[in-house]
Amino acid sequence: MTETRLRTVVIIGSTREGRFGDTVARWFLGRAALNEMVDLDVVDLMEANLPSRIAKLPAPEVVALKTRLTEADAFIMITPEYNHGYPASLKTALDSARDEWMGKPVAFVSYGGMAGGLRSVEQLRQICAELHMVSTRDCVSLHNCHGLFNEAGQLKEPAGPEAAVRVMLDQLLWWAAALREARKNHPYGA
Repeated sequence: MTETRLRTVVIIGSTREGRFGDTVARWFLGRAALNEMVDLDVVDLMEANLPSRIAKLPAPEVVALKTRLTEADAFIMITPEYNHGYPASLKTALDSARDEWMGKPVAFVSYGGMAGGLRSVEQLRQICAELHMVSTRDCVSLHNCHGLFNEAGQLKEPAGPEAAVRVMLDQLLWWAAALREARKNHPYGA
């Protein structure tokens, strides 16, 4: 990774068996990888095995997550909407760290039914603000997601969602570069 590339941790939030998140993540990661400014690090919460109980002495899985978050310049959360909210696995990941999130930008890729996961995003924005993250104005929202993709996992009509990815990444990477420089000159909270 060069100094100009921005390390971006992409968190796949769903841990349900048979989740649609794999399809969304593969599509999004393929688009994001086209941006030469981004260095992607994928954290799949299905594989992270974070404990549901937060202990005083963090489990090895939590330590591993915190290390990756510390090294990040930015975050992208891929979240479904389950029952008008985000999954518990994503809340566990957010609560497993604190300082590692601070002073860094976050963006969202959401998917779901008619609302496209936007209720999850709005709830996550509140939590991210409490953790001193800066969220981008724009996100990628896939409404009625099961009907958007073909059997090969490709979008049937990619123009709109791909444009949304470009806008969101431009905003995220602008904040990531600005905040990385700011943290270098004056550590956040110091």
